[in-house]
Amino acid sequence: MPEATTGTAAHHNGAPAPGRVVAGGLVDAHVHPDKSSWGGPWMSRTAAAGLSEFIANDLATQRGYTRSVEERAYGLLSTALANGTLAMRAHVDVSSELGLRNVEGVRAAASRLAPWLTVQIVAFPQFGLLTNPGTLEVMAASLDAGADLVGGIDPLGLEGDVEAHLDAVFGLAERSGRDLDIHLHDGGEPGLAQIREIAARTVARGMQGRVTVSHAFALAEQNAPSLRETLDRVAETGLWVTTCALGDDPVLDPELLEAHGVELALGSDGVRDSWTPFGTGSMVDRAHLFAYRTGAMTDAQLERAYRIASEQGGRLLGIPELSAPAAADAPTRLEFAGESLAQLVVDRPAPERVVRNGRTLPAR
Repeated sequence: MPEATTGTAAHHNGAPAPGRVVAGGLVDAHVHPDKSSWGGPWMSRTAAAGLSEFIANDLATQRGYTRSVEERAYGLLSTALANGTLAMRAHVDVSSELGLRNVEGVRAAASRLAPWLTVQIVAFPQFGLLTNPGTLEVMAASLDAGADLVGGIDPLGLEGDVEAHLDAVFGLAERSGRDLDIHLHDGGEPGLAQIREIAARTVARGMQGRVTVSHAFALAEQNAPSLRETLDRVAETGLWVTTCALGDDPVLDPELLEAHGVELALGSDGVRDSWTPFGTGSMVDRAHLFAYRTGAMTDAQLERAYRIASEQGGRLLGIPELSAPAAADAPTRLEFAGESLAQLVVDRPAPERVVRNGRTLPAR
């Protein structure tokens, strides 16, 4: 494998080395590895009418897998690592039906890839929290079984009680001293109102910089009357936002969020599970899709897509070596064949070399 020797366009002793690009490690800021069918036979899917039917299909699919959570998650995580993902925030289902098995399986898979891949696990109540009795207790137990963060989901759209749901997840986060990451698919003014309420509670509990709103579809509705007020509140509060550019989901506008000072990171969401047949395990692919769907054209716009998939994710997860551009001699870096970072986002290559803390990842 050829050696790379420098920063954005690789250099050797200060001189450009044509055809080499050095870039920062990638971060998948929102992924569901426990749901994935990765490495197994093709899984045919049926259309679902609404969130509740999707959730029912999801649970049935997970119960029907013959391969373990660890085996499926390891296949996806190891593929992501080979493609340059050095950290991820994994939303892992916790419920009265599944107990702790998914958290334990993903943590076991992640331990096999340490120290190359850093995995934060969010205890995620996919099937409801208040509406699924016993789940809150399992979530609390999961924090002693390998989960790192407390998760939430659609306080209004799924749970039907914004106050009670946020009381529960903020309360658990505060008692356990953990950060919080809430799925929010609800759109329109109801979705924006929930985001403002999450911001208010973040300030009230002194959790600035420690709360993430995943998806935040309401922030994609540029004609919503309270959008800009909400974006300002998000920025003032230090809320993080993640987007995934999956399927026909709304995609957040990076220029609008940047103008308001909102912190944005990128994830791959579901990968070949009951929710979607798509996903490759590559965050370069995801940066490409995000750039395509947000109309990126200039080098600066394409580079921003890579930055959101790398440095921004590193900042969200609190990993210093992944929170800044990689210099040529950085102990943690990716090395690609190519001409520029913008070209990488368009061409979607896998890195030729993955280096973390001075060690090169062995070839698979």
